[in-house]
Amino acid sequence: MSRWTVLGCGVAGLCVATLLAERGEEVNVIGDERHQPASWFAGGMLAPWCESESAPQEVISLGQHSAAWWQQRVSSVTHQGTLVVAPPRDSQELTRFARMTDQHQWIDPGEIEPMLEGRFARGLFFAREAHLDPRLALTEMREKLLQRGVRFAAQQTGGRVIDCRGIHAKGELASLRAVRGEMVILHSDEVQFSRPIRLLHPRFPCYLVPRRDGHFMLGATMVESDDASPISARAMMELLSAAYAIHPALAEARVVESGSGLRPAYPANLPEIRYQNDTYYLNGMYRHGFLLAPMMAEQLMQRLFGEQQHEHSA
Repeated sequence: MSRWTVLGCGVAGLCVATLLAERGEEVNVIGDERHQPASWFAGGMLAPWCESESAPQEVISLGQHSAAWWQQRVSSVTHQGTLVVAPPRDSQELTRFARMTDQHQWIDPGEIEPMLEGRFARGLFFAREAHLDPRLALTEMREKLLQRGVRFAAQQTGGRVIDCRGIHAKGELASLRAVRGEMVILHSDEVQFSRPIRLLHPRFPCYLVPRRDGHFMLGATMVESDDASPISARAMMELLSAAYAIHPALAEARVVESGSGLRPAYPANLPEIRYQNDTYYLNGMYRHGFLLAPMMAEQLMQRLFGEQQHEHSA
């Protein structure tokens, strides 16, 4: 049994710590409690086929296994698919999206989401996709790790190091860049949806993800910036305008939270495992943290325990 220190308590760090703990390894997780990780502000969509509209093939090949991985470890996974719609004036966006993706079917949106009846003439339904509540998942993973004897601390405590700090590892990973994302959490007792709804728009596509007790996460902004300041007025207005386009009753929803986070990304917008200066780095999740972190953590386990003997003898 080895002793491991995992730097970072976002989705990548907790996935790595979970797999190490499941192997019976001794694990310490180091995180800064003053700052929430970028994954705290994520949508939690496990939607590899939707993401293929703009993402490389690797996102589908890795991401299609993530829902099952999460299902085995947390309780908030919901398998209701993803619904993609577009305003009538942007119907060509829906046709383009269909051409760029697969594993979908054309439907009348009102047939699976009654509150959308008569609002959109057609939509794309990705039945195999799922979603989870990122905050519930992160909290549950942390609790299970504590039960397994994993220690959480503010400072490094020794052992072999795996760095999963996201954008905070930029100083050690020269090609890592920040991609700003902004989100809003709404509360409404008037609107009920069973699955994430993606609204296509040429300038600001967005998604609305249902959460517990009438809450919805509204997000999707992608800004090439390392500015971690609060959400901009422009982003807030565009997001709320998109919510209104999905259903006018959301105009009466309450804005209970807004936030921003910096996603870590490499030039190809795909995560990588690197080894340098006696440290493993798992980073570059871009906008696919919950979708890709489990499979990247599994790849890291294969590398660690396949190479462990070689490294000790080197």
